[in-house]
Amino acid sequence: MLLKFKAKPKPGAVACTGSNTYPEIPDPFGYGQRAVDYIRSLKHPLSTLPGNAYPLDPWAEKIIRQIYGPRHPDGTRVVKQVVILVPRGNRKTTLTGAITLLHGKGPERRPGAQLVSVAVDMKQAKGVFKEVAGMIDGDFSTELGNSSLAMDTARGAKIREYKSRISFPGGIEYEALSSDAGTAQGRTPSLIIADECHAWLKRDPRALWGAMRAGAAKVSNSLTVVTTTAGAGQENLAWDIVDYARKVAKGVIDDPATLAVLFEAPRDADWRDEAVWHAVNPGLKHGYPDLEGLRQMAREAEHKPAERAIFQRYHLNIWQDHSTSPFVEMSLYDKGAEPVDLDALEHEPCWLGVDLSSNRDLTCIVAAWRDGEDGYIVHPWFFCPADNLARKAEHDGVPYPTWAEDGHIIPTPGNVVDFREVEDTIRDLCERFEVREIAFDPHLARVMMSNLREDGYPAIEMRQGWVTMAPAIKELDRAIVAGRFQHGGHPVLRWNFDNVAAKVDPAGNVTFDKGKSKDRIDGAVAAAMAVGRAAAGGGDEKSIFDNPEVSAADLVW
Repeated sequence: MLLKFKAKPKPGAVACTGSNTYPEIPDPFGYGQRAVDYIRSLKHPLSTLPGNAYPLDPWAEKIIRQIYGPRHPDGTRVVKQVVILVPRGNRKTTLTGAITLLHGKGPERRPGAQLVSVAVDMKQAKGVFKEVAGMIDGDFSTELGNSSLAMDTARGAKIREYKSRISFPGGIEYEALSSDAGTAQGRTPSLIIADECHAWLKRDPRALWGAMRAGAAKVSNSLTVVTTTAGAGQENLAWDIVDYARKVAKGVIDDPATLAVLFEAPRDADWRDEAVWHAVNPGLKHGYPDLEGLRQMAREAEHKPAERAIFQRYHLNIWQDHSTSPFVEMSLYDKGAEPVDLDALEHEPCWLGVDLSSNRDLTCIVAAWRDGEDGYIVHPWFFCPADNLARKAEHDGVPYPTWAEDGHIIPTPGNVVDFREVEDTIRDLCERFEVREIAFDPHLARVMMSNLREDGYPAIEMRQGWVTMAPAIKELDRAIVAGRFQHGGHPVLRWNFDNVAAKVDPAGNVTFDKGKSKDRIDGAVAAAMAVGRAAAGGGDEKSIFDNPEVSAADLVW
């Protein structure tokens, strides 16, 4: 982000006490320089500099100046949110510890301020806490846990390690929290450190994030600092935050209050190229992370695909697909995001795939149309119990309520999917489109299939075994890889495809599996069914249902 500042400093503005090595960064009041000087005055127990002086390397210094230099005419900060995406081992936790002290004891302190850091669990949260405490106490090895209260009278701070709290003069309180603490409500933090938010999974991370940000919005001149490495999948809080920062950095979104600091390699970058490593690891030139360690991991990754994905994600910040054994590269899938015009498809042959759910899973109908001789257009209809939307959002970590509000999910009354509404939707689709077949996994579908067949609708069985699903999945895979699979970018369908783990038998046949027990792949399954039947049914050819000699009992594939 390029910060622009045109206001002149107020008379009597604080003068710089050092030399601004980044004159292109506005600092009209000298507050950026003041922040740098304070951090340099800190002592870090692991520093190799004389007197254990804090090692504020140039890349980190620039971030501090970008946060605290640019100001509005009234002296308040321009920057309210910072997103720092940097690979592991680049000491981002140490930097956030220094920022915390800047607000707890340094020149950014405000009487009565609440400072919080949030991490995935208390073990991770202790990492930020110990950085702060270590720079106050001067020794990371101090066994604070042997005492309920450790006092640092020389520096005027009270460290309560057993509560992960530090009290500073002026009624300023700092506390380290885990993302599943459930204590965000009622807080009004002036500083939020969100550490490794890609790993916030135990509770609904958006609820925690929303509560924290809502509290910070009540405080004048508050600051939120997000630090993370790359995550996996796009239906999660970390992706939303980083993607927003990317758009700010590119100028797609005009938001001078957000500072985007993004060290990430392109997805197609040569992960073995050490020049790429140096480009995205700003600490490498200063000796961290360990270059020889990276070289050893890269050597192992040459022969272990799983290790390669880990190396790309954590050391090059290449965002990964959600599944550990992905069915297809999501970058290829995303090429089919051009909007689908359903009105234009009303008179084209159509095939439906239906995956009915148990109480917990989504129910999905996917319609498929042939697009030329080798392509497909699909559109899904998802169903979920209305009473379970919030609970499922917390359990799955995806925004079911938002999807429902946006029309991407149809909530049905009660706490289980109302199959009557699903059946009514199928009937409506058959009225609107030239539906040739309605393919069902017979599990849970016997009653609905019988109802539809009695009324002359073309319901067929499509069992979920190798024989029926492997050819359908192969055709689906071919279309996606060829860029001939148009899905309109439907977010729930994309999430389902991103969850798919490919299961391969000795003959090379592929079936779909869930990467984790809570993952939902129902839409991908229904899409494969619809595409498989569309492939078997032909483009503009007559359906077998135009043959009066074919009875409902024959409609089993």
